[in-house]
Amino acid sequence: MKIKYNDIALFISDVDGTLTDGGMYYSSEGEIMKKFHTRDAVGLRLLQEQNIHVALITGEDSDIVKTRAKKLNIKLVYCGITNKLEILNQICGQLNISPEQVAYVGDDVNDLEIMRNVGISFAVSDAEESILTVATVRLTKPGGSGAVRQAANLILENI
Repeated sequence: MKIKYNDIALFISDVDGTLTDGGMYYSSEGEIMKKFHTRDAVGLRLLQEQNIHVALITGEDSDIVKTRAKKLNIKLVYCGITNKLEILNQICGQLNISPEQVAYVGDDVNDLEIMRNVGISFAVSDAEESILTVATVRLTKPGGSGAVRQAANLILENI
């Protein structure tokens, strides 16, 4: 089956374990830091420049994610989400696109259902085995180390 990169209208990424290495730093006041890779940010910007919408969906309710999204000019940001498939359907309706026009990158079991329902699903190299099994494309880079950029590049090189 040929992957239809040129059909992609929306790129969605999970955050922890994909845009970050999955590590979370906590103080007694709560979460204080996450490390993001700058090349992932460039990849997301390059997608936006090709008129591909970018969204972030994460199970964590994190001000850090909201701040990072604002810096990257990502308007579709969903934090504290337990049902990512529901958000996928909501965004698709809002953008008037089908789930087949969506690419998603994930790493863990909370990404399983959404990955089964999009046109192209990417798994970071250090993803859980169930995610690696369901993914359309297994990336060679781990989360937080340019994996999202690798997925973006695959789309950009094939449109």
